[in-house]
Amino acid sequence: MHTFWIFIALVLVVGLALIWVPHLRQQKLNEKEEAGVRHQTNLELFNERLAAFEKELQEGELDQQEFDALKQELEMALLQDVQDKEDESLSNESKHKSPLWPGIMTVALFAIVGYMYHQLGAYEQATNSPTVQREQDPHAGMDPNQLMQQRVQMFEAQVQAQPDNSQAWFNLGHAYMSASKYPQSIAAFDKVMELVGTHSELLGPKATAMYYMANQNITPEIQAIIDQSLELDANDPSTLLLVAMDAFFKAEYQQAIDAWTAILNGERTDIDRAAILDAIQTAQTRLGQGDSTMPNDAVHQNAATGEMPDDATHAKAREESSATSLPAAAVGDQKVEVEVTVADALRDQLRPTDMVFIYARHQGGGMPLAAVRLGISALPTTVILDDTKAMSPQMTISSAEVVEVIATVSHNGDIRADSGDLQGLLETVTVGDTTTHKLVIDQVIP
Repeated sequence: MHTFWIFIALVLVVGLALIWVPHLRQQKLNEKEEAGVRHQTNLELFNERLAAFEKELQEGELDQQEFDALKQELEMALLQDVQDKEDESLSNESKHKSPLWPGIMTVALFAIVGYMYHQLGAYEQATNSPTVQREQDPHAGMDPNQLMQQRVQMFEAQVQAQPDNSQAWFNLGHAYMSASKYPQSIAAFDKVMELVGTHSELLGPKATAMYYMANQNITPEIQAIIDQSLELDANDPSTLLLVAMDAFFKAEYQQAIDAWTAILNGERTDIDRAAILDAIQTAQTRLGQGDSTMPNDAVHQNAATGEMPDDATHAKAREESSATSLPAAAVGDQKVEVEVTVADALRDQLRPTDMVFIYARHQGGGMPLAAVRLGISALPTTVILDDTKAMSPQMTISSAEVVEVIATVSHNGDIRADSGDLQGLLETVTVGDTTTHKLVIDQVIP
């Protein structure tokens, strides 16, 4: 069977080469020259716009965060434009180089290969054989436990081959923790610290493994490790996630909120901000209810994944631009109350996985001063935007007299609206006004 596949591949490669290479050679050179001119033009436009943004940053018209966001969007636009040009070039090339005779020859070649494939290659038996299925999906038929054990074995083999590879030991420690092999997980993290020294990114996972081994109790020994980790880095996500989880289980909701908020206020990008925001909102609603239901598990899975500090690159995870919540505080009357609904004409465009972002900002744009993230099932709803829903202590709604309020239904879960998302806008809202403002999501973003 392998010989047959090799023969099929050779027939296709040789046949297509004989048909198309002579025909494409000259026009390919022309296409390259044209693409070079386009690429140079794109780079010049990119540099001009970037220089303009840098000038606005120096003159104070943009803050650093807005500049970084605009620069990132500019870079993505450049990449997309280049890709579009390549796709367009390929499309034009196909149109310009599709004469009748090479096309007929190509169809004939595939017809011959198709006949050989079906008649001589035992198509049904080959595609349905267990060997082929295993080659297509090596994990086919494996349950989660088997997959987990395979992951453990893979990292065990890696550390055996490279006993001084701290990253491999770090990954093995997390794999052991996922497999509930807590003593082995603790030993793996100790090995990493032996290799690279003591870091909060290692103490946090070790304390977490010890926590689960102690039946989710923080013993004096675990507390000592937590204290040591936070002394090294007061905003270490893995340690603060453990503190927040334990506090939530004990119904100490404010302590859990404070720990999650400390993570959001840090500079780390390898965290799931959306999941942490969900957990904070869950804890805030339970402050006076005594409900100990655990928030989204995705928050605490971050404590069991990651990359090595110092000697390796941190794991790259999407940093949500959604709103963060600060610890509850007395905010007085400096707030905006908004009732949000969706226009009847747009209800058929809602999806069960959509997210809703409701936020206030200065008129004309800028970073949100207060924001709330909800599931689509929460609509219609009434929300209060105040300083407890600020993105940072320096950017609060109480610092503004008049704001604009925006509600966005995001299909991809991102606060930044994309084409096809739904949106509603209140252009002028006075902060502190006791009126409940009605905001209708009635627009489709082009």
